[in-house]
Amino acid sequence: MKIKKTVFDFQAEVGLTKHVGGLKATEELAESCHVDKGKYVLDVGCGVGATPCYIAKKYGCKVVGVDILEKMIERSKERAKGEGVEDKVEFRVADAQNLPFKDDLFDAVIGESILPFPKDKQRALNELVRVTKPGGCVGLNESTWLKTPVPTEIMVEWLSQDLSSNAEILTSDGWVRLLEGSGLKNVAVRVYTTNARSEFSNVIDRYGLRGLLGTWYRTLSLNIGSPEYRRFLKEIKAKGVIPKNLFEYFGYGLYVGRK
Repeated sequence: MKIKKTVFDFQAEVGLTKHVGGLKATEELAESCHVDKGKYVLDVGCGVGATPCYIAKKYGCKVVGVDILEKMIERSKERAKGEGVEDKVEFRVADAQNLPFKDDLFDAVIGESILPFPKDKQRALNELVRVTKPGGCVGLNESTWLKTPVPTEIMVEWLSQDLSSNAEILTSDGWVRLLEGSGLKNVAVRVYTTNARSEFSNVIDRYGLRGLLGTWYRTLSLNIGSPEYRRFLKEIKAKGVIPKNLFEYFGYGLYVGRK
């Protein structure tokens, strides 16, 4: 049976994944988790490897990136080679709900836009905590409802096209309950608003014009060569654009706790 590809499969094909808040949020998350040269860091849900490569290059530390899609890991390895950080990063296929690492291994474990997707969010977060050393930090950058959204049809359609039909976003209180439920202490929270213009700018900052040119080339090639991708784009177009009032409700939060 042929499995229908998701938005993440196509993101892996073109070599671009995005996280709300962009590079600024990634840097703030790393700083809040006390990442420096001597630390061993895990990035769960690393996508095409932008965050692990950035952290390895900026801080000079060892980083492991995991993602559930093999194609994402292939793109991550390509990026590490292109950015000259192959000696500092390692990439593996893995599920956030069942990480292939021993207990108490990493100084810091981070994730950006990962917990909206697992059905059992608490199990996934417990895994992040399990592989963190005592005294180490777990840090998340997660999409966050600034207030409970009006459950309009257009809002649901937007979620299914931009995130996935299985995504579940929480309020900041909901994310904090998960962190505290995993046993993390001293949970710190910073919630931010955003908008479409700043998120587009964030993509440029993260990948640079050269990186985006490569993405656009792969997108064009995929559009020409893949009927499945053309159907995917047609479905997105049919679902419409970003709801006008989305950013009254939608932002992101940085959530950091200590084990």
